[in-house]
Amino acid sequence: MNNMEKHVRILGILYIVFGILGMLFGITLYVILTTSGVMSGDMQAMKILEIVGVFLGGFFLIVSIPGVIGGFGLLQHKQWAKTLILIIGILNLINFPFGTVLGIYTIWVLMNNQTDKVFK
Repeated sequence: MNNMEKHVRILGILYIVFGILGMLFGITLYVILTTSGVMSGDMQAMKILEIVGVFLGGFFLIVSIPGVIGGFGLLQHKQWAKTLILIIGILNLINFPFGTVLGIYTIWVLMNNQTDKVFK
């Protein structure tokens, strides 16, 4: 395993881990918000918090899934995963501080000329 192959593997694992954490955050957010609404005993609060919980929880689930899929694709050296993760990495740059670091690392790894050999 050469040096860039190790970096691609690390990158794949990072995207899987961060994706799973994002999914767990979305599920947790949904549970907390809907439970808070039920505990309030107020019908209007229950409805509002359920809607907000579904929206926010669903949002975090939806934006996390591509990272997990792309991470597994990177581990298998799939060309489509390289493109997907590069797009996600660029979008992550605005997610200060962890997303920014992950985005910079993503760009460095996937735009490196030696990385092309890993995906052939």
